[in-house]
Amino acid sequence: MVKLPTVSIIIPAYNEEKVIKKCLESCVSQTDLADEIVVVDNNSQDDTAKIVRQIQRAHPEAHIRLLTEKEQGLVPTRNHGFASSKGEVMGRIDADSVLDPNWVYSVRRTFATKSVAAATGPVVYHDMPLPKVGLAFDKRIRRALYNSAKDHTFLFGSNMAIRRGAWAQVQDLVHRDEADEFHEDIDIALSLYRKGLYVAYDPEMIGGMSARRLEDKPRDFYNYVMRFERTFQAHNVSSANARIPIFIYLMIYFPIRTLRKFYDGETNKFTLQKLRDDIREIAEKI
Repeated sequence: MVKLPTVSIIIPAYNEEKVIKKCLESCVSQTDLADEIVVVDNNSQDDTAKIVRQIQRAHPEAHIRLLTEKEQGLVPTRNHGFASSKGEVMGRIDADSVLDPNWVYSVRRTFATKSVAAATGPVVYHDMPLPKVGLAFDKRIRRALYNSAKDHTFLFGSNMAIRRGAWAQVQDLVHRDEADEFHEDIDIALSLYRKGLYVAYDPEMIGGMSARRLEDKPRDFYNYVMRFERTFQAHNVSSANARIPIFIYLMIYFPIRTLRKFYDGETNKFTLQKLRDDIREIAEKI
């Protein structure tokens, strides 16, 4: 019988009081519980830590640990979580991730194959209408990307896992990114490739995430998307296929941003309130 690996879930968090509860509830509701859940608070100024402690007390069986990282930034916060966790496999998600109930089971099953150094899967935008349709579309796109750019199976920060031994081989290769210019998940994936390590795509490793990034102003969103290009350049990646995600993000930005103006992701209902707020904000500036 194949021995399944132990799994830690690592969640970097900075001012995530609006989303961390839903994220942790999905973690403690797994059909196969993780061996531990490690939340690393990065100097939050809101009630993030308070909410984590509440869920700690309510779910002692989930082995939730709350740590603090004083150095500001996602990379040092992630690194602290990796270094402090104990699992053979480290699941790395975002504070707005909402995991499918079978996520941990899928991770264990995927990493039972010893050649797998890291893995990622499809995502569903849990605060958008018709999430099942969105998931089907995401699966189709990611499968197409996998088939067209097999040398660049990228990790996705809101839904990824990496074997501890693989991380040990690349942790000195990944960038510290003090200027906060890269996609740290892509940086890890490309570092794994440099070491000849295998990154798997598991269509059953489903993670949910918020579409809140698509509410950014056009200039901010463009700068976010161009993190792909800056990360590629840092790793001397010239492949045109590797850059397909840039095109996809830019293509869907305006349609989805417009849709979110009429949709409340917290209540999962269509509303005009966001549009009213935008109009009021514009009027106040005139």
